[in-house]
Amino acid sequence: MKESQIDYEAVFHALPGMVALLTPDLEYADANQDFLRLAGRTREQLLGRYIFDVFPENPNDPASAGMRETRASMLRVVSTGERDTMALLRYDIEDRDRPGRWVEHFWSPVNAPVLDPDGRVVLIVHRVEEITELIRARGGTGSDSSRARVLESELYTRARELQDLNERLRRAQARDREIALALQAAMLPAPTPVGHHQAAVRYRPAVGSLNVCGDWYDLVDLTGDRIAVAVGDVVGHGLEAACVMGQLRSALSAAARVAAGPAQALEALGLYARHVEGAESTTVVKIFIDWGAHTLIYSSAGHPPPVLLHSDGTVTFLDQATDPPLGVRPEHVPRPEASTTFTEGATLVLYTDGLVERRHEDIDAGLARLAGSLVRHGTAGPEALADALLTDLLPTTGNSDDTALVVIRL
Repeated sequence: MKESQIDYEAVFHALPGMVALLTPDLEYADANQDFLRLAGRTREQLLGRYIFDVFPENPNDPASAGMRETRASMLRVVSTGERDTMALLRYDIEDRDRPGRWVEHFWSPVNAPVLDPDGRVVLIVHRVEEITELIRARGGTGSDSSRARVLESELYTRARELQDLNERLRRAQARDREIALALQAAMLPAPTPVGHHQAAVRYRPAVGSLNVCGDWYDLVDLTGDRIAVAVGDVVGHGLEAACVMGQLRSALSAAARVAAGPAQALEALGLYARHVEGAESTTVVKIFIDWGAHTLIYSSAGHPPPVLLHSDGTVTFLDQATDPPLGVRPEHVPRPEASTTFTEGATLVLYTDGLVERRHEDIDAGLARLAGSLVRHGTAGPEALADALLTDLLPTTGNSDDTALVVIRL
């Protein structure tokens, strides 16, 4: 059956109620007919202009907060990619036919994101319910006007109370974030030096998280000119996942110091994870680096493959020893282990899936982006390379998943 052709532009302009589209820079991209009519502006007066140049704050009301609250709501949408519903808002508009005369308005706004395939916010849908007439009830008898003024006063007071409550909530969230940052620093401290070898680590929480998550990294000194490096990912976000992460990270760090190799260390971690609630389906990769023998010995429990950038600019994904995540098999089974050689000047990169996975996209596309970025920036030192990878691979508006990254110059 032939699909019907819908003129979505016509639908947009016919939508009942005030609806406008803005860019992430808060400039008008379009507005429907009701928005133009009720706001008293033409399309030419809106398109391409900054919202608060078109609708500035009333300079005669020092207590007005409509512009600040609207801007904060829209910027939250841009940064989080999530809808933001505002409290009842008073926002006066200057009469375009009588400059200097400000008309009182009451709005009930909702701001929602329009995302591109990579999850970036490309537009903000700004829907406004104009309820000024409901509140003010202009006209009518004297008693009606009196009741309207009482209703207006009560609603305005309630709106201010809601705004104050929102402000207190934001302050509480800021305090929670400070606590979360301290927890993150305790659980994911800066790695100890790895001799004369250069290494860099990065951690990026998902947008909207408390800055703690289930992703982790770890570098452990071994005997001789060797280290063990790991990256892992607990299912979920927030404090619960972070607590599980802390237990698994500590257990694997201890196991690596006594295990004969990475597979044995992961086997011990798998047995331990069976007794940790929330550890099921955790993915982790462990690599023993031996600079004396110029070898990498690795084992993976369902984790995205580490990548080795050779000194000649070619790329190899270490995917020859991949097994299911922790706690998936009902019984203990020895884990596989593989090894490869490297030459001096090569670079090893371990990461969690937030760096390469995107919704509605095959994982191979993300791995190809990672390989391409490594080839472009591979001559940079680990610190600069880590920053370049995050810039190339993470969405500019923030990622929907946590990301941990380790870069080691071999």
